[in-house]
Amino acid sequence: MLVRRRYVFKGNVQGVGFRYRANYAAQGLGVTGFVYNEWDGSVVMEAQGSEEMLSRLLTLINQGSYISIDWIDTTDLPVDEDERSFSIR
Repeated sequence: MLVRRRYVFKGNVQGVGFRYRANYAAQGLGVTGFVYNEWDGSVVMEAQGSEEMLSRLLTLINQGSYISIDWIDTTDLPVDEDERSFSIR
């Protein structure tokens, strides 16, 4: 079953390869969605896939050498049936 979530990451998440790591991990797992930097220093990601794949995605992102996530806000969203890939915005 597909689920879609919006994540807002705070901590040392900009300028450390976060978006590129998220993109690489999502594509490898077959997760769709997008990731982008916010003006306040946070990173926003919308991701769609199975519960297991989204959990694995978060684990892979958090393994980045310079990435330090202090806080994650999570919101469930409606599934986007037409989405086919993951991208950096």
